[in-house]
Amino acid sequence: MKKNFFAAAVLFISIAAQAQDSTKTLNEVVVSANKFPTKTSLTGKVVTVITREQLERSGGKDLAQVLTEQTGIFINGANSNAGKDKGIYLRGAKVDHTLITIDGVPVYDPSGIGSNFDIRLLSVDQIERIEILKGSQSTLYGSDAMAGVINITTKQASNKKASFNGGISYGSYYSYRADANVSGSSKYVDYSIGGAYFETEGINEATDSIKNNSTKTDKDDYTQQNFSASVGIKPNKNIRIQPYIRYAKFWQSYDQGAFTDELDLFSKNKNVQVGIKNEFNFGKVKMNLLYNFNKNERTYIDDSTKSRNGYDIYSKGIYNGSEHFADAFLVFPIKNNMKLTAGLDYRKSNSDQFYSSIGFFGPYESNLGKDSLKQNQLGSYIAFLLNTKKGFNVELGGRFNRHSVYGNNIVYNVNPSLLINNKFKIFGNISSAYKTPTLYQLFSEYGNKNLKPESAMTIETGFQYFSKNNKYSGGITVYKRMVKDAIVFFYNPATFASFYINQDKQNDAGIELESNLKIGKGTIIKLNGAYVNGKVTTKNGEKDTSYFNLIRRPKATMGLHVSQKINSHFYVNAGATYVGERTDLSFDANFNTISIKLKPYWLMNLYTEYALSKNKVKFFLDIRNLTNTNYTEVYGFNAIKINASLGVRFNY
Repeated sequence: MKKNFFAAAVLFISIAAQAQDSTKTLNEVVVSANKFPTKTSLTGKVVTVITREQLERSGGKDLAQVLTEQTGIFINGANSNAGKDKGIYLRGAKVDHTLITIDGVPVYDPSGIGSNFDIRLLSVDQIERIEILKGSQSTLYGSDAMAGVINITTKQASNKKASFNGGISYGSYYSYRADANVSGSSKYVDYSIGGAYFETEGINEATDSIKNNSTKTDKDDYTQQNFSASVGIKPNKNIRIQPYIRYAKFWQSYDQGAFTDELDLFSKNKNVQVGIKNEFNFGKVKMNLLYNFNKNERTYIDDSTKSRNGYDIYSKGIYNGSEHFADAFLVFPIKNNMKLTAGLDYRKSNSDQFYSSIGFFGPYESNLGKDSLKQNQLGSYIAFLLNTKKGFNVELGGRFNRHSVYGNNIVYNVNPSLLINNKFKIFGNISSAYKTPTLYQLFSEYGNKNLKPESAMTIETGFQYFSKNNKYSGGITVYKRMVKDAIVFFYNPATFASFYINQDKQNDAGIELESNLKIGKGTIIKLNGAYVNGKVTTKNGEKDTSYFNLIRRPKATMGLHVSQKINSHFYVNAGATYVGERTDLSFDANFNTISIKLKPYWLMNLYTEYALSKNKVKFFLDIRNLTNTNYTEVYGFNAIKINASLGVRFNY
């Protein structure tokens, strides 16, 4: 596989004669890299941008399916049943080592074991833009940004007095999708109000290993609702105040586990966010004040009246978590080519969790209250950006974090880059990051208050090329990530005690390649690929043992996308995605862990669009898994076969 991958790398570089609009790529403005608008040519950080146009052409895809097509990202379960959990593996890192931010604000789920935010709560139809910031990013963003940050920008107010956009679609498995957004702006006020709805009958989530037609099975349905509203108040050109609210909810039927169908397992997940963004200009100095309240509520019920595949006759789990987050930072120029960002942020988390069951071993109950499940942390950070006329740029930064349980920690970043003749960009990054222990890891019945934060050091380098004739862009990034004090679940067979400890070391390394080629006026070819390898070093008695441990993560992924604008009305995009061999885990009859090799696969997709009324109305057809490939994402669970969505989008 390595030989094939590096042969592809040579191919990517060798086609550097033509490509996509490199001027647009080179001068793309991003916000996540520095917390203020910066051209990609002036930053040494690795950023991938998904535009609104690309999101609108995602057809019937959800957010997980959009993200997993990007270089270096694999989302386990993206093409499984709609309600199947979606594990984000950015550059092969653990699911909880990628931070999700919404409009620049970090969001977590304090009630979860890993505290990572559930992206099933986000609707593509309410997203304006996505920036994927790779590498350790804790200097500006704090905890969890060990592999990178995925910044979701919600739909913004239009610059017209009033505009309306939305869409409806119908697809396979009796899937319905609809969304609508109203926005507008005037001299003193702007607003954006939108909602989205998705419902699908789904597929049977778990694979039937017995293949017995007499065994009763069901389809696991999924329903999602989203609503958001924001109002921007501009009393003058130097002040903008924007209160907002976001509401998301999904409920689903799901199965007991691998190869284990269940007819009466039900869950619902609700998220509410309320906050305010304030922007002030004091001459050339800009100040931002942000506050966000984030509340998650998760409920799981198994009444076992239709089927009983586990030990319980009845079980109910309720997991609630809430978080206050505040951030205040200044951006001010020292000179024309120098900027400084300095800020303070505060995060307070708590959770209450209840579980009860009646089963084979009798009744059981666990109740953890928010008085015991709580923590807070205060961070101060500073970042410096220098852009010289000769093309040399450097970013330096550091953060001090004070945690209410474990104490203090410090992280930093050094990101130099060099732009030569607006054609070549060479960059290098050295940055550290951390992840705080979660409430569950600290305070649950398995908790350990002596846990230290996980810490990571990332080293990366690479180059990008932009052709003079605006026909080609391409680049290579090589990185290595070293994690220490990884938090693991420990079981003592002598005392039967179970608790979390800091033990493992994790080393991952990889390479990413991207190439964009424009042929003629309407054809664009995009090639991308990624390869990652990793091993964990853990204590085995008195000895250190190292082994490959990127479970459910492919070493190699590739993508090829060809788009053609046939005329002013008709657009076609064909894509192929390769996912390499993966390792999953299962158990034998004696409950011993065994490794399972999952076969590699290709998925072919086709999207077509026809526009009317000066592009204000667009009809689309989106076909996924065009060749009806039979494949496995998660051992013991079904993946979606050929499926399609037909719909219309409008923009007035």
